[in-house]
Amino acid sequence: MEKILVSTDVYLPADEVYEFLVDFPRYANYSKLLRGVRQNGDGSPGTTYSLEFAWWKLTYTAHTEVTSVDPPERIDWRVTREVDAEGHWRVEPLDSLPADAPADAEAGVRVYLNVEYDPDSVHSGVVDLPRLVSLDWVINKLTPVLEREAERIVDRIVADIEGRRRPVDVEIHARPSDP
Repeated sequence: MEKILVSTDVYLPADEVYEFLVDFPRYANYSKLLRGVRQNGDGSPGTTYSLEFAWWKLTYTAHTEVTSVDPPERIDWRVTREVDAEGHWRVEPLDSLPADAPADAEAGVRVYLNVEYDPDSVHSGVVDLPRLVSLDWVINKLTPVLEREAERIVDRIVADIEGRRRPVDVEIHARPSDP
């Protein structure tokens, strides 16, 4: 299994951040690649989501399910079709606010996104590729687009949840190994 683990600080109480993370359909407002989210359920275990992605000439719908929750600390999920992947959101209160926290911040948490997937489960049959286009070519072109998009999404989410724009640092703790 490959692993991606990223985190950032958010300057709000854990319960407010958790409620924001549970409201997954709003994520489509932050991304150029995520065209829409259909939700079936209330965010509790068993809730399913269909996430519609589009980039270049490609479209893909990811089907996920919430597998367990531990409010306000954790949301576990898995992909239910085509790709062997799972992950979680984890919210950990900060013991103390860092020196660069906004002056009016009263609380803070570290938010982690952990994704684990089997790269062998990702194959060209999952995405309808144009003729003469290889999955390796798509992955090489899409990787930098996804990295820029992830930074933009985190920046927009933090600005929305905190109600202000500020520089946001995303720490990468683990990333997939090179092919």
